[in-house]
Amino acid sequence: MSTNDSPEEPGGAGRPTEPPKSPEPPKSPEPQQAPESVRPPQSSEPPQAPQPAQPSPSAEPSEQVEEARAEEAPEQQEETGRQRLAAGLWPPRVSRAQLIVALLLFVLGLGLAIQVRSNSDSSALRGARQEDLVRILDELDGRTKRLEDEKQQLEDQRKELENSSNQAEEARKQTIEKERQLGILAGTVAAQGPGITLKITDPTGQVQSDQLLDTLQELRAAGAEAIQINGVRIVAGSYFSDENGGVAIDGKKITQPYEFRVIGKPQDLEPALNIPGGVVQTLEKEQATVAVTRSAKIVVDALRAAKQPDYARSSS
Repeated sequence: MSTNDSPEEPGGAGRPTEPPKSPEPPKSPEPQQAPESVRPPQSSEPPQAPQPAQPSPSAEPSEQVEEARAEEAPEQQEETGRQRLAAGLWPPRVSRAQLIVALLLFVLGLGLAIQVRSNSDSSALRGARQEDLVRILDELDGRTKRLEDEKQQLEDQRKELENSSNQAEEARKQTIEKERQLGILAGTVAAQGPGITLKITDPTGQVQSDQLLDTLQELRAAGAEAIQINGVRIVAGSYFSDENGGVAIDGKKITQPYEFRVIGKPQDLEPALNIPGGVVQTLEKEQATVAVTRSAKIVVDALRAAKQPDYARSSS
């Protein structure tokens, strides 16, 4: 067996061997081409912008879609609530029962307001001391007693007229006495008797006509029979007014201090002025000074001219 012989390939026994080929020169590397499967298709049309991927109908909504719906849902609910509220308020629907309830509430509120006002009016007496309350009760008892005495006098006069043998003379005496009493009330006759003197000093000029009128009304309610203020006789038709920074009575201006001469029972007149919340406290709040003095003899000598009525005549 020769050494130049090549071994036989299997299955090719007896096949002659090929002579070795000469080595070929190396070739320059050619650029690798992308496989046809990944090459973009060449087209004459310009490239189009990529379209966003749309979810398929069968696909579930993404998280962003759920968040958007969640944000829109409260706004829609809030708007719906406002619409319902507006529809419920307008136009107003008032039933008969609601009208009855409203009327009952109005009557109840009015009653409460009246009750509160009455309680506030009597608050001054609630805060009064026991001595003041006793004095007020004494004043009321004094008024009642005066009315009973007047009633008794009228009954005695009636009995005297009925039992007198000379009824004409008795009637004349009673007429004269009645004329004197009416002259005192009308201011045409001077009067004297027990009473008080009330002096009001107003350095700041805060006292006005309405406060003097309240003082006069309080004195009359306490049983004053004759009153004179700074030389002006007070009668049933007297009036007060503010004039040029002062006070005028029946058109006649008076200057301070204002001095009241009052004939009546001093035990009734003075307590009536000093009750809590009364005349004295009201005037003192206006920085005025009030002095009340009792006297056994008060002279009221300012007179009024008697006026003859134009049309009224006696019917007797």
